[in-house]
Amino acid sequence: MASAAHAGHGGGSSAANPENLESVYRKVTWRLLPFLMFLWILAWIDRVNVGFAKLTMLQDLQFSETVYGLGAGIFFLGYFFFEVPSNMWLERIGARATIARITIGWGIICVLMMFVTQPWQFYTLRFLLGVFEAGFYPGIILYLTYWYPSLRRAKAFGLFMSASALAGVIGGPLAGTIMTQLGGANGWAGWQWVFLLEGIPSVLAGIATIFYLTDKPEKAHWLTSEEKALLIQDIEQDKKALGHREHSVLKALKNPIVWKFIAIYFCIIMANSTLTFFGPSVVREIGFSSPATVGWIMAAIYLGGAAGMILNGIHSDRTSEVRYHCAFAALAGATGLMALGFVLPASAALSLAALALAIVGTMSAIPVFWQMPNHCLAGSAAAVGIALINSVANLAGFGAPYLMGYLKDTTGVMTHGLWLVAAVEALTFVLIVGFVSKVSRQTQQPA
Repeated sequence: MASAAHAGHGGGSSAANPENLESVYRKVTWRLLPFLMFLWILAWIDRVNVGFAKLTMLQDLQFSETVYGLGAGIFFLGYFFFEVPSNMWLERIGARATIARITIGWGIICVLMMFVTQPWQFYTLRFLLGVFEAGFYPGIILYLTYWYPSLRRAKAFGLFMSASALAGVIGGPLAGTIMTQLGGANGWAGWQWVFLLEGIPSVLAGIATIFYLTDKPEKAHWLTSEEKALLIQDIEQDKKALGHREHSVLKALKNPIVWKFIAIYFCIIMANSTLTFFGPSVVREIGFSSPATVGWIMAAIYLGGAAGMILNGIHSDRTSEVRYHCAFAALAGATGLMALGFVLPASAALSLAALALAIVGTMSAIPVFWQMPNHCLAGSAAAVGIALINSVANLAGFGAPYLMGYLKDTTGVMTHGLWLVAAVEALTFVLIVGFVSKVSRQTQQPA
C-alpha cells in the first residue's frame, strides 16, 4: 500500500511509529476530506446545473446553442482572472477564511441565476460565478499539501476530486426531479427552482466553513500534541526527500515546466468541460426527453467516473507511478469522445457506452495529473504555480462549450465538435510521454 511505502520513505517518526502515523493520517482524512468533498459537490452542482437547466431554459428564454455555449464557458474567464490572486490570498489569510468567502459568494450568484431573462444577464452572472469560485479547486489542492506527504496525495486528491463525479451522481437526478416536480410552482419554471434550491445550501455551507475548517496542522485542536509532532515531522521529511523544488514565484512563472503542465491540463479540461456542459444534451439527442430520466442516466455514468478517479489514484499511490496513470486515462477519454462522434445518435446503447468511456477516462486522469506539478513546485511557487496551471488551462473550459454550441448551431449535429475535442484530449498522451519524463529527471537534479 502507498501508506506502507511511505512509512519507510522519510525515516524518523515514520519508520519508528508506522502504526501511530497511520492512525494520524486516518484521523486527518476523516476530519478534512468528507467536509471538503461536500463543498466540492456543492461547487460542482452550482457550476454545471446550467447543463440540466438548458433542457428547458433555452426554449423558455429563446436562447440559441451559441448563447448557451458562451454563457456556460464564460464562467472560466472569471476563473482565469481571479484564480491566482485567490490562491496567493489563501497563503496570506488562511484556507478557512478564503474557502468560506468563495463558497458563500458562488451560492449567492447561483440563486441570482433564477432571475435571468436576457443573454447579457446570463453572461454576467456566469462570469461572476467563475470570479467567486476562482481559487477553490487549486486552493484545496494546495491546502491538502499542508496535510499529506507526496506519496499519500494521489489518493487524497482522488478522494477529493471524486466529489465532482459524485456531484454528477447527485446533481443529475436532483436537477431532473426539481424541474419535473416543481415546474410552474409559484409561477417559476423548473430551471428557476434548480438555481434557487441548489444555491442556498452553498451559502449555509460557507458559513459552516468558518467554524469547522483548520488552516494548518499546527492549529489542529482535534489532534494531540504527539499526533501534531508526528504529522509535521513526516511532512518535513517528505519535503527533504523530494529534494530541491522551485520556491521563487517569478522563477516559477518563467519556468517552462509550468507551461508544459498548462498545455497538458488544457487538453484534459477541454474534454471535461465539453462532457460536463453537453453530456445531458447528448443523452437527450439519443431520445431521452424527460429531465428526470436524463438526470438518472448521467448519475449512473458519473458513478463510474467517481470509481475511476478513486481507483486510479489508489493504484498510482501503490505503484508510485503518475505519468502513465494520467496519460492512458486521458487516452481512454479521447477514444470515448471519438467513438461518440461516430455512433451518435444512431445507436443509443453504443452512444451511452462511448459517453461513459469518455467521462470515466477523462475524470480518472485529473487527480493523478496534480501529482506531477506538486513534485516540481513548493512554497509560494506552489500557490502561484498550481493556480496558474488551473486558471490558464481552464480557458479550455471557456472555448470548448462555445465551440460546441457554435458548431451545433451551424451544422445541426455534435459530431464535428466531438471529434475536434477528442483530438485535443489525445494530445495529452503525447505531451506526457514526450515531455514529463524529461521534466522529472531535470527537477530531481540539485540546484
